[in-house]
Amino acid sequence: MTMHAAPLTSARLQRVLAVLKDGKPHTTRQIVRRANVCAVNSCIAELRAHGAEIACEVVRVKGSGRRFYYTMTKGPDDA
Repeated sequence: MTMHAAPLTSARLQRVLAVLKDGKPHTTRQIVRRANVCAVNSCIAELRAHGAEIACEVVRVKGSGRRFYYTMTKGPDDA
């Protein structure tokens, strides 16, 4: 099955890009709140499909499980 990314002009992807463009790590929750999106992992996958380089670091938090941090080191090819 082939997956297709939304166009980079998508308002949803543009909001996520606006959060990540500072090159700092952002948690899933921060991205959800700041970009007003639900499926952060899908947005990240779509941005990667457009050439963005986004690292994901998983940090174990005692009593809370895991926290995911996303850091964009290179923007999408079309941006």
